[in-house]
Amino acid sequence: MNYFKKLFWCILFAILSSCSAQVEKMNGVSFVASRDVIDESHIDPVVKVNANYAAIMPFGFIKELSHPEIIHNTDRQWFGETRAGAKQYIEELRKKNIKVMLKPQIWIWRGEFTGLIEMENEENWKLLETSYSSFILEYAKLAEEIRVEVLCIGTELENFIKNRPDYWNTLIAKIKTIYKGKLTYAANWDEFKRTPFWGQLDYIGVDAYFPVSDNQTPSYKDCIEGWKTHKSEIKALSERYDRPILFTEYGYRSVDYSGKQPWVSDRSMNQVNLEAQVNTTKALYETFWKEDWFAGGFIWKWFHDYYKSGGEDNSMYTPQNKPVEDVIKTYYKTEE
Repeated sequence: MNYFKKLFWCILFAILSSCSAQVEKMNGVSFVASRDVIDESHIDPVVKVNANYAAIMPFGFIKELSHPEIIHNTDRQWFGETRAGAKQYIEELRKKNIKVMLKPQIWIWRGEFTGLIEMENEENWKLLETSYSSFILEYAKLAEEIRVEVLCIGTELENFIKNRPDYWNTLIAKIKTIYKGKLTYAANWDEFKRTPFWGQLDYIGVDAYFPVSDNQTPSYKDCIEGWKTHKSEIKALSERYDRPILFTEYGYRSVDYSGKQPWVSDRSMNQVNLEAQVNTTKALYETFWKEDWFAGGFIWKWFHDYYKSGGEDNSMYTPQNKPVEDVIKTYYKTEE
């Protein structure tokens, strides 16, 4: 009888432990690459907002949408945009028990949208594939070297994926021979339903800039209602692939109409609206953070120099030194 009692309690403990592991969210910040080496003083504000993850984002650069060469890891880049910088940032975050998603990204001169990258001929497609492999595999090796928890294999590259599906299948297989951790891809909010390789990854990654309200100051109720259709589509994809959803980026500007086109970063939109940012952000948390099929997300964006960032006269995305920071802190707080 004692044996069966012990067996029962062992099984129950295992089940409860498993459930606890499943509900832990990635309460993340998108930690912006800077010119500087970072230290404990730059990580403490991340800890204070109750984040347990940070996205580290080294960069590669492309001259124009049809150019096949990605320039990366050069001495002309900011320190945080390079391999050495990414490694140093991760090592500092680890000292404070912050886990990491390594998220190498591409920047096109003049800020053109990466989803529109498209080569003009087969030769250039091949050159782009070779260049992208060099870029992403360099960071796959870094991810394995320092045991990063999650590697994001690309960000908002729909045309590249649509035109070269065989390349991406081969690339994912190659990455898996190098890096043994969890994989995701950051699909744009209007792309994720068409991304073909979710079944090969561990998380369905979405840059979650979904429109949720057309109002100048969207109310919390507006945004809850605005999420309903999107949420059902997101959940359906999670069920289809049996993969959790991860918001590889999410966030809203502290500006009028923040819920209408959340992806727009146009600086001509400069009418500060702190209430709009609070309401849109709170509605996102209430919509997703309690769902067991939802893995968490990374707020866009968090600068290393906390005390010089954001503020109540800032109309951009960062939550730093704004009322929305308290909202994040509340929802990121895990129960003891």
